[in-house]
Amino acid sequence: MRPTSEPDARRAVRGWPRLCVAVAVVVVAFGAVLSTGVGGEDISQNISNVGLCLGAITAAVACLLRARSYHGRARWGWALIGLGVLAWGLGQGAWVYLESFRGDNVPFPSQADTGYIGMVLLTPAGLLVLPSQAQALANRARSVLDGLMVAASLLLIAFIVIVEPLLRAGFDSMLELVISLAYPLGDVVIVTIVVYMLALQRQQGRDLGRLALVGAGIVAFAISDIGYAYLNLIGAYQSGGVTDIGWFAGFSLILLAARRPGADTSETTGHDENPAGGPADGAQPIGVLLPYVAVLAALATSVVWFAQHGQSNAFVAYTRSALILLIVGRQLLTLLENRSLTRGLEGRVADRTAELYASEQRFHALVQHSSDVVTVVSPESEVLYQSESIQRVFGGSVAGLTGKRLTDLLLPTSAATLAQALRSLGGRPYATTTIELTLQRGDGGFRQAEITITNLLGDPSVGGLVLNTRDISERKQLQEQLVHEAYHDGLTQLANRALFREKVSEALDVRPDDHDVTVLFLDLDGFKEVNDSLGHLAGDQLLVRVADRLRAAVRDDDVVARFGGDEFAVLITAPLGAPDAEQVAQRIVDSLHDPFRIDTRDMHVQASIGLAAGALLADQGEGGAEQLMRNADLAMYRAKEAGGSGFASYHPQMLSGLVERLELEADLRLALERGELRLHYQPTIDLTDHRISGFEALVRWQHPTRGLISPLDFIPIAEATGLIVPLGRWVLEEACRQAVAWGASAATDAWSSGRHGESGRRSNQLTRIAVNVSVRQFDRCDLAAMVGEVLAETGMPAGKLCLEMTESVLMTDTEENLEQLVRLKALGVSLAIDDFGTGYSSLAYLRRFPVDTLKIDRSFVERIGAQTDDAALARTIVQLGQSLNMSTVAEGVEEYGQLAALRAMGCRFAQGYYFSPPVPADAAGRLLHDGSAAPAVA
Repeated sequence: MRPTSEPDARRAVRGWPRLCVAVAVVVVAFGAVLSTGVGGEDISQNISNVGLCLGAITAAVACLLRARSYHGRARWGWALIGLGVLAWGLGQGAWVYLESFRGDNVPFPSQADTGYIGMVLLTPAGLLVLPSQAQALANRARSVLDGLMVAASLLLIAFIVIVEPLLRAGFDSMLELVISLAYPLGDVVIVTIVVYMLALQRQQGRDLGRLALVGAGIVAFAISDIGYAYLNLIGAYQSGGVTDIGWFAGFSLILLAARRPGADTSETTGHDENPAGGPADGAQPIGVLLPYVAVLAALATSVVWFAQHGQSNAFVAYTRSALILLIVGRQLLTLLENRSLTRGLEGRVADRTAELYASEQRFHALVQHSSDVVTVVSPESEVLYQSESIQRVFGGSVAGLTGKRLTDLLLPTSAATLAQALRSLGGRPYATTTIELTLQRGDGGFRQAEITITNLLGDPSVGGLVLNTRDISERKQLQEQLVHEAYHDGLTQLANRALFREKVSEALDVRPDDHDVTVLFLDLDGFKEVNDSLGHLAGDQLLVRVADRLRAAVRDDDVVARFGGDEFAVLITAPLGAPDAEQVAQRIVDSLHDPFRIDTRDMHVQASIGLAAGALLADQGEGGAEQLMRNADLAMYRAKEAGGSGFASYHPQMLSGLVERLELEADLRLALERGELRLHYQPTIDLTDHRISGFEALVRWQHPTRGLISPLDFIPIAEATGLIVPLGRWVLEEACRQAVAWGASAATDAWSSGRHGESGRRSNQLTRIAVNVSVRQFDRCDLAAMVGEVLAETGMPAGKLCLEMTESVLMTDTEENLEQLVRLKALGVSLAIDDFGTGYSSLAYLRRFPVDTLKIDRSFVERIGAQTDDAALARTIVQLGQSLNMSTVAEGVEEYGQLAALRAMGCRFAQGYYFSPPVPADAAGRLLHDGSAAPAVA
């Protein structure tokens, strides 16, 4: 269909009611003039003749204009209908000329009948050409039979009502007979086509508007034709009578059909909207009943005719016989269709049954071979269904569980936990909860299980609470191992700094009022000389012996810890004023006087010990623990300054060193403004090809008077004062700018030397930058926005940036930090946990947080080459990273033995002085240009 603008379409819709009213007024006026004879017979005759001619031509023009708006069969159909109406109009023009202008009595037949017969021929052809549904062979056969039944019925009715009387009247010539029969028979054909097409389109759920108007017009024509035939039969027809009203109304209805706005999709495209051939939703199948209604009407008409005349007629008998044969054929076709439909339905049911059976078998196989054990229980824990996987996973049997109360088969504590969980879900349809229980295997062993319970009591196909049970014993063991290793020193198995800090905080919280908490901080005198002269292996053996003597020197309730290197600590709780702490310190000093026999050598080490009592603290919480440990550290330095091999107690005067710290804090506030901060870059090495995979940006402070200040001295100050936030942004901006500059430089060098592929490879792969992010930065909700701004300002690709954080980020403000990490991850940056293993991160947190990399703390790496127990912890972390699909980076690699051990463990990345110390940007750029910072390795 040709495109119509929206304004034109709206105007057509708005003008349609006005057109209908106008046409109705004209038809009523025309009928009133002809029925009342106003003005005399001549006036009525002239109005009728001219009105019919103009009405036919107007309807023809409207049909032809409608044909122009279509393509294909729709165009030809409307064109033929328009030409048929035009032919009738031309015939009527001949009638007007003969009767109104020449004043002749128009003979029958005349020249006008040539045009009238044209409509009888062209109009049904146009209706048949209009597009209809593409049907299957059986549907087409049924349609043909239905059409024949309707046509035969109408033909019988027309013969009895019209033709038979005409035949009895007699005619002067065969032409007169043929033309007299052509009009009513043509009307029968046209009405048959229209009525059946209306029924078919209604069955298909399509718009009936235009076709209904055309059909109504043809019916009006048929009425006038029948009246004309009858009046002409008795010699009483005269133009200008009421018979002409039907013709005029018919043309008016055809005009409205052509001008009706909107279009069927099928008319426009030539395709049907319901290709399946079935009735549309909500459509009544009147097309099925229509042939039978027509047959009943024909039979009723023939019965009445026979009753009136008392004799039969060969045509009537043959037509009735034909109708009977058509009905029998229609019923046979219906039976065949029903049989085919039944077979099709049976086949579909069989296929669906097989599909459901296969699906059931597949589900059954998945459940039985799943690593989860599926159990369905009642609210009272009675087992309604038990999957066979119970035998493989927990060693139980299906028969031993089905029908029994599950709570009666569990350990008391596990039974109570399960019962509470079932009660909590009882009134919450489709709710879910997860619990952990200890289950006893069939062989008597115990396993840890995680059970997810879902309330499907309201599901008729289940009707119970579904328990999905999974054996998590290995995961629990791995978690407990990781917890132990995270809280204990791998070499001496003493508590580490993290556990010691928690113990101190706990002791400060729960100590009685008449007791005090004292921390002893120990640093071995002379250990560095032993370690440097005899090697790390001898140093490790010496540390183990020192740890044994410390355990022997303290009381059973005291806590001994190793902080790393040659630093140890002891936690003592004693009554106020009691000399317990000093006595323990003295026993430690005395126990270290005797030499240590390592291999064939006697080694001597002493200890400088600092004591700090908790009674002097203002903060007794976690901050008090840190302060108490720092006070003990200050006291230890006082003991070391006194010559070592002794102990000293903390005194508030030792805080004088804090003055220097405050001065450093003031200078740090100005360092950013003065441009005193520098970034050094330590390369990260890919152990598979020994090439640089990226750099870690480390901040350095070039003080104008103190020289280069270690970050260990000023980073804690920055975190404590909040200066870490602007400092962190500066580090991030500077590192990103430097990475972009390296990439541009590498691309320029490669382009100038003709190595275009090398340019893309180095600029895209060798400038990954890792930047440390403090816990204090996570306290600000705009961290992700700040990172996004820096990436946009510097042009740094997000995929080249890795943000490193300590485990404390995972343990503090969990939900808030998780949101921060998710927003950072959405930017496209990578996330890494720095110094992993020094704190406590549960596997649940690691799985929950979007972390990409675990960095093994240097304290675990430094002893790997000496074949100590630290290798086991490092291996555990590597395996943990692999199981969680995280990469691992080993920090602090300083010798080949450590490198070889890490490679054997499967660690992918490493960094340390063995490869390169942190270097300024220009030196790092040269390393990047060379492509490798790793020394030659076997």
